[in-house]
Amino acid sequence: MSELSILPGLKDPAALKSLSPQELEILSDEIREYIIEIVNKNGGHMASNLGAVELTLALHRSFNSPFDKIVWDVGHQCYTHKLITGRFEEFKTLRQSGGMSGFPKREESPHDIMDTGHASTSVSAALGVLIGEHLTGSKGRAIAVIGDGSLTGGQALEAMNHAGHLKKNLIIILNDNNMSIGTNVGAMSSYMSRLTSTGSYLNMRNLIDRSIRTIPFFGKAILKGIYRLKRGAKGVIYKENLFTDLGFKYIGPIDGHNIERMEKIFEIVKDIHKPVVIHLMTKKGKGLTVAEDDPSSFHGVSPVPEKSEKDPQPAAMKLTEAYGGALLDAAASDRSIVAITAAMTSGTGLKKFSETYPDRFFDVGITEPHAITYSAGLAITGMKPFVSIYSTFMQRAVDQVIHDVAIPGLPVTIVMDRAGLVPGDGETHQGLYDISLFKNVPGMTFLSPVNSSEMKCVIELARQSSGPFMIRYSKEVCFEERSTLDEPFISGRGVFVRKEDSKKEKMLIISLGSLLSEAEKCADLLEERDISADIYNMRFIAPVDIDYLFDIVSNYNLTVFVEDGVKTGGLGEQLAARMFENDLKSHFRYFGAPDKFLGQATRGELIKQCGLDGESLMKNIMNIQKSYRFKEVVKQVQNDSWR
Repeated sequence: MSELSILPGLKDPAALKSLSPQELEILSDEIREYIIEIVNKNGGHMASNLGAVELTLALHRSFNSPFDKIVWDVGHQCYTHKLITGRFEEFKTLRQSGGMSGFPKREESPHDIMDTGHASTSVSAALGVLIGEHLTGSKGRAIAVIGDGSLTGGQALEAMNHAGHLKKNLIIILNDNNMSIGTNVGAMSSYMSRLTSTGSYLNMRNLIDRSIRTIPFFGKAILKGIYRLKRGAKGVIYKENLFTDLGFKYIGPIDGHNIERMEKIFEIVKDIHKPVVIHLMTKKGKGLTVAEDDPSSFHGVSPVPEKSEKDPQPAAMKLTEAYGGALLDAAASDRSIVAITAAMTSGTGLKKFSETYPDRFFDVGITEPHAITYSAGLAITGMKPFVSIYSTFMQRAVDQVIHDVAIPGLPVTIVMDRAGLVPGDGETHQGLYDISLFKNVPGMTFLSPVNSSEMKCVIELARQSSGPFMIRYSKEVCFEERSTLDEPFISGRGVFVRKEDSKKEKMLIISLGSLLSEAEKCADLLEERDISADIYNMRFIAPVDIDYLFDIVSNYNLTVFVEDGVKTGGLGEQLAARMFENDLKSHFRYFGAPDKFLGQATRGELIKQCGLDGESLMKNIMNIQKSYRFKEVVKQVQNDSWR
């Protein structure tokens, strides 16, 4: 990496205003070079950030952050923003435990107006900020920066409808990188937008409108005809009339890498007293050829591993791959299977499915509620929809799951990838709440497979299901193949992964999902301390054959339940309540994620933070045993004393 000359000295975005065009060009190159270096080292969002460099510089040169509030939709394009707002030194800790978040975070800087991580929220937030500023007497502006993909989300359109109604000077920057919205609409549209964005044009148009309205008898009719003609001409010349229909002034498309051009437009819109959409065309991955050629693959990247002289080992299969392969195999013999995803084709393992069965694959964009209800419609016709969405994004479609799938009892299979503890992306991307949200939905079958053989069985069960079905799994490698995990699935029941005849003191560890490997580590450590631990893989979240489970638990003096989800409201808490109701005598403890939002870290670090790693579980179990042994001794002494 070449020596950085400008970027390290930027402590405040106000310093950008004094830079010459040549210095801005140098700075843009330095920013891209530094982003590539750090993302290759730490992982992160590459293509989106490389495409938003000039856009960010132009924004900060034209507006006065944080007096003017810039809200970044999703936030995966905010790296330049962070670098030029005094966080250059901290940037090397990007996505690391205790380091800088990969998304805007209010606690990091006053320039981060909104904590973000999910799509389509910026327009709502910026509009709320703008109205709040007006009500409190502030003159600050509010700018929402939203991508063309996020604009497909229903919340963004709802917010734009409200903004058009309020008629306040909200500024929306539409960052169009040709990933979702159609191609450039041409020079004529650009020319018309430049013309109609000028203050002189707006004043002239208002004068003409007032003059025509004063014509006796026919004024209103003539004006209505002119409006109709103008709208028709706009519809022929350019497609972006949705914005004008919603009450916005539309300007664009503008080259989103031309800082000078953007600054001129930004200055113009400051004097337009109505909501404005500025349509910028950018190139995702700009400055890195491989990212420009394949922006989807370089949207989010993992750290580049350090070179090793050892022969590289083949990558272990991840549960995402196991799902994609199992669904592809099932679809080969069942033409009613269709796959749906919300802008996560590769992330959910469906790329091969989309290529093999393009007529049975649907990427509906960033519209999780629509994806669920759309799948319900498919199910009504006899299709078997498998809708794949990250666990954290399923939080946006809870109503649709209950109202549109569960109540009518439709055979829709909802597949939640990235369930449980998720590395790198922090609080907004943890998949810890799906168990508590969906385990009690009536009629729902809900499972958590741990490897490829279980995944195949679960897909087959889902294919045959006549009602709603859910699958959750982590961003983790498959648990090793075991003959016990090949046993047939029986509704509500799991299987023993380890069960030994031993004269040592025995206990039971019940594991749900991908923490099975930690349960094994715990059992190995207990074995070293003369405690024999059997391990039971829960498989089912719902339904649970509670009588069968009670029969198993009653054979042990101590049972520990471990789940990759929140402890409060989780399955362990529910099982504990049922055992208490049934006066089960066995000691039962449950472990899960704590009641707090977890920041970015590796999955291993997160597991340890939550006390769910093998060693922490072993120590807790040893303490539990000491505690109940002490209580039993006290009870025995009291009984002897009474006698």
